[in-house]
Amino acid sequence: MDEKNVYSGKTVEDAIQVGLQTLQTTEDQVEITVLDEGKKKLIGGVKARVKMVKKVSDGVRAVEFIDGLTQILKLNSVCEIVSDDDKLEINITSTESNHIIGHHGEVLDAIQTLAGAVANIGRDEYKRVVVDCENYRSGREKTLVELAERLAKKAVERQRRVTLEPMNPYERRIIHSALAESEEVKTISSGKEPARFVIIVPNNEKPYDARKERPYGDRNDRRGDRDRRGRDRGERRPRERREGGAPRSGGRSGGKKEIHFGTFLGNSGNGGEKGEE
Repeated sequence: MDEKNVYSGKTVEDAIQVGLQTLQTTEDQVEITVLDEGKKKLIGGVKARVKMVKKVSDGVRAVEFIDGLTQILKLNSVCEIVSDDDKLEINITSTESNHIIGHHGEVLDAIQTLAGAVANIGRDEYKRVVVDCENYRSGREKTLVELAERLAKKAVERQRRVTLEPMNPYERRIIHSALAESEEVKTISSGKEPARFVIIVPNNEKPYDARKERPYGDRNDRRGDRDRRGRDRGERRPRERREGGAPRSGGRSGGKKEIHFGTFLGNSGNGGEKGEE
């Protein structure tokens, strides 16, 4: 039998005390396995034997997981626990931080989700785990707060709601918190994960604008708005191109002019401001 971390004494209690003194720890920080309770005899008594191993904390377990993951990914990094109180905070330092962070933190978020699952193994109450890489999250939070304030101002000026592109729950909370005290706008979440997004709704919103939730700044969407407003005023709607046929003619010069229609592409549009950096 492997005698590593095995301690003995006249009684089980004595063996445990020997082990605690050797490991320089307390009883609540170790896992104890009694190997032999010992026997008292006048001649040739048998000593009690216990095996004691230091418990691996939730934080250490998560750090070991991240270290193993970055090794598999062949990324040079160092992982350390920053805080382990109400929430577990872990920071990663790397010469390849861009690979660990990913596009707008997507890779870092994935690492955080996995580390959170590992840290909460066997726990009755869930403990929040935050994984950061070289202060990326604090910089991202500042960017999102500034974005929320800027888009809230424009929502009020234009009297129409602004829809940000999908964000993870952590970033949505930042947007909600940034505008929670505003007296001019409110924020709501819509959609389903992982495409759930935040909508900034101004208190002076125009009635017609509530018909459809649209991303702010989509060029094609604005074209669609102009077309709808024209129909509201009684203007004729141009006819679409016939299936397989030529476009309708038009234009002052008499030449043929192709009619293009704006198609709502959701968050795939490139124009205007988005809910990202």
